[in-house]
Amino acid sequence: MPSSPAVRSASATGLRLGPGFKALFYKECLRFWKVAFQTIVAPVVTTLLYLLIFSHVLESNVKVYDGRVAYTAFLIPGLVMMAVLQNAFANSSSSLIQSKMMRSIIFVLLPPITSFELFCAYVFGAMVRGLAVGLGVWLITFPFVGAAAAVPQHPLWVIGFAAGGSAILGTLGLIAGIWSEKFDHLAVFQNFIIMPLTFLSGVFYSIHSLPSFWQGLSHVNPFFYMIDGFRYGFFGIADVSPWRSLAVVVFFVVALSAIALRMLATGYKLRQ
Repeated sequence: MPSSPAVRSASATGLRLGPGFKALFYKECLRFWKVAFQTIVAPVVTTLLYLLIFSHVLESNVKVYDGRVAYTAFLIPGLVMMAVLQNAFANSSSSLIQSKMMRSIIFVLLPPITSFELFCAYVFGAMVRGLAVGLGVWLITFPFVGAAAAVPQHPLWVIGFAAGGSAILGTLGLIAGIWSEKFDHLAVFQNFIIMPLTFLSGVFYSIHSLPSFWQGLSHVNPFFYMIDGFRYGFFGIADVSPWRSLAVVVFFVVALSAIALRMLATGYKLRQ
């Protein structure tokens, strides 16, 4: 019995990026750009409020890296990376679940587009939104610490961890969007995985200030390595070796990409 167009599309293989990828990637970018006030400006303003509140309350009470870095300067890279991660996840997950709920996913599956192209279009679109929000947060917080603290000492590390972190969360959002059958399911990822792991990853503190039990627990949190490595790019100081953080990021990029590609190739929860 011949396969349906959707099945043929989902099971297609290959590493080329043809016109189908370009069209879907453009659609993913246009989707959030058309509502940029909601998808880019709003998270930038929310992150700015975090900076205003936490820096005002904790600047004179918290020392990080033995006082070598001011708390407000320490806080900014964490907030930038938090914005990148949360918005990369939101973009791919919301796009998939909306298409499934509105039954418009068939228009994505019907064209002759491979699973690899589908994967790249959704993840790259998520990365663009995450990095755009992160850039906006960085620029708007620039005046709070001045150029000396805001300009990264190692920009390649900053770019690498921003790209890797947004790729991980974009891929995780893709998996969540495919797995979820309704918005309640997606909320499980957002409220019980993304949010707790982000807030317990050292965005607002150095893990060296924690009791030993919580320090040990932080080392099994992959979000900690993304933020700590990103922060190393700004100050040349980190809680763990940046190479170790990079290894963790690469591992999760490869592992989650393999899972997402397998789900797309088999049409998992996409054929109904």
